[in-house]
Amino acid sequence: MVALAMLVAYFVLRADLARRGIAADAETLIAIPCLAGILGAKLYHVLESPSEFFADPWHEFFSQFGFAWFGGLIAGFVAFVWLARRSKVPLIEMLDAGSPAAAIGYGVGRIGCFLSGDGDYGIPTSLPWGMSFPNGLVPTDQRVHPTPIYEFLVACAIAWWLWRMGARRNASGRDDAANGGGAQLEKAGVLRGASTKANSDPGAEPTPRGEIFAAYLVLTGVARFLVEFIRINPRSFLGMSNAQAASALSVVAGAALWWRLRMR
Repeated sequence: MVALAMLVAYFVLRADLARRGIAADAETLIAIPCLAGILGAKLYHVLESPSEFFADPWHEFFSQFGFAWFGGLIAGFVAFVWLARRSKVPLIEMLDAGSPAAAIGYGVGRIGCFLSGDGDYGIPTSLPWGMSFPNGLVPTDQRVHPTPIYEFLVACAIAWWLWRMGARRNASGRDDAANGGGAQLEKAGVLRGASTKANSDPGAEPTPRGEIFAAYLVLTGVARFLVEFIRINPRSFLGMSNAQAASALSVVAGAALWWRLRMR
């Protein structure tokens, strides 16, 4: 499922780069950050429980479960930024292009958590779609919330929304290019009426670069923060799980970026 998540993310990123006219290698932009994310997720999990790691380091590091979302996000983000700078594409543009791919890739990857029953499920529930994982990596005979399915559905919705934002961004970019090409005619008064009408249309307002990435940080952060209330992760910081604390930081960072873009 991790491999399938990489494949889906690759096709989404390749399509987004193409519609933006960005000449970059989508294969590299997916493969290296994903591999870095897997390593970062494992290292973050190991550092969260060092006593368990030192008790049995080989098993803890190479076990089939124990991947922390926040560690994967940090490592994958750093690798993606490095590759974006190497490709000489504006970083904020590349982050916008990668946001829908990151969202859908995360959702598909969660199906792997669901199939393996690795402990990412939720608390007991009496709802009709509650499930048990008697043969999971972290087995339970109780009917619990299938939280990986919740996250998959929400991730698909977030990816769709970010993709639509990108479409609006591209449309506004084409409108700007068209207006720029007719600047001389507008000075002569030929296009002044049409230009005024376009500028008075709220839908014609250009979407700032970086707003898609800001929305990704906020939406994914909120989604993960909320699902943690029915997850079985231990609470540590102000009654929150580590993932909730990381999600709160993601929301704050996204909101701060969005505000700065709007002020500019």
